[in-house]
Amino acid sequence: MERTESESGNGRRVVVIGGGIAGSLASKSLQFDSDVTLIDPKEYFEITWASLRSMVEPSFAERTLINHNKYLPNGRVVTSPAVNITNTEVVTADGFVFGYDYLVIATGHNDVLPKTRKEKLSQYQSEYEKIKSSESVLIVGGGPSGVELAAEIAVDFPEKKVTLVHNGPRLLEFVGQKAADKAFDWLKAKKVEVILNQRVDLSSASDGDKNYRTSGGETVHADCYFLCIGKPLSSEWLKGTDLKDSLDGKGRLVVDEYLRVKGRKNVFAIGDITDIPEMKQGYIAEKHASVAAKNIKLLMSGGNEKKLSSYKPGSDIAIISLGRKDSVAQFPFMTVSGCVPGLLKSKDLFVGKTRKARGLDPNIVD
Repeated sequence: MERTESESGNGRRVVVIGGGIAGSLASKSLQFDSDVTLIDPKEYFEITWASLRSMVEPSFAERTLINHNKYLPNGRVVTSPAVNITNTEVVTADGFVFGYDYLVIATGHNDVLPKTRKEKLSQYQSEYEKIKSSESVLIVGGGPSGVELAAEIAVDFPEKKVTLVHNGPRLLEFVGQKAADKAFDWLKAKKVEVILNQRVDLSSASDGDKNYRTSGGETVHADCYFLCIGKPLSSEWLKGTDLKDSLDGKGRLVVDEYLRVKGRKNVFAIGDITDIPEMKQGYIAEKHASVAAKNIKLLMSGGNEKKLSSYKPGSDIAIISLGRKDSVAQFPFMTVSGCVPGLLKSKDLFVGKTRKARGLDPNIVD
C-alpha cells in the first residue's frame, strides 16, 4: 500500500468518502478551509433526481453530470472505491492510504455506474435510442424512479405503449395515499398501464420473444424494459472496518444530533447512509452536508463543542415530477398535483439550483 501524505497537516486533513449529493457539497464547502480529499469510484458527480429526463433527452445530462474537479478546484479527487477505514486512515481499492483528521462518510446507495463522465453520457444516449426504437416499454418498479420514468416516456413519446408493474399495493409507498393516487390517476390519463401487486419474471421472455409473465398470470409485451427498484445502502464494506460497531441492523450509520458517527468525535456521516428517521431525499442530504461542514470548520478552528450545530429533521416534503410540466407535491398539510406544483420542479428539475450551490454556472454545460 502507498501512503499519500497531505501537503498541509495541522489537523486540517478532511477525507470525504462518496461524491454524490451530500459528499460533493460537503467537499465543496470545506475546500478552502481544509485539505480536502474526495474519494469516489467515479470521476463525476451526478444530479441523480434529473437522471430520468436524460433518458428521454440525452443532452440534458450535459448539465447534470459534473466532473468533481469542476467544483473542487482546491481539493484532491481520488477515483477509486474506499475499502477500509481505521481510526486515522482510509484505504482505497487501488492501494492508496489517506490519513485524516476528520472523516465524512457519504456513500449513499450501491449502484453500478460508469467511471467516466463520457461513458455515462454515452449510456444515456444508448438508453434514449432504446426507448426511441421501441413500440412498447416495460418499467419494473413503482417507486419514484419508476413513476417518473413512465411519466417522462409518456410525455415525450405518447405513441409508445408503457406498462409499469409494481409488486406493492400502491405506487410511491414512501409518500401518502393521496399523493400516490394522484400519480396513479395521472399515469392512467396518459394511457400508461399500471399493474399492482405483481412481480415480473424478466427471464420468462425467450430469445426473440418479447412477452414477459407476471406473478398474477398476466403477459406483458415489451420491446425493452427498465428496472427501477431500490438499491441497497453502500455500507456492506463498513462491516470490515473500525466503524462496524456503529452500524445499526439495517446497515445505516448511527449518528448523533451533530451528525457525528456513534462513539466518534471526528467522523461524520451524511445523506442516505444515516439512521435519521426521515425521508431520504436530495435536499435533505444537502442539509446534512451543510451542518457537517459547519461543524468540522468549528472543530478545526478549536471552537467549543458546545457550539456545534444540531441537525433537526424538518417536515417531510416530496415532489414527484410527471413529465415536463406536471408534478405531484406532498406538503405537511396538503397534497397537490398538476402544472402549479410542476413549476417547482418539473421544468428544470432543480438542476440550475444544484449547480449554483456548487459554485457553477446554472446553465453552462461542462
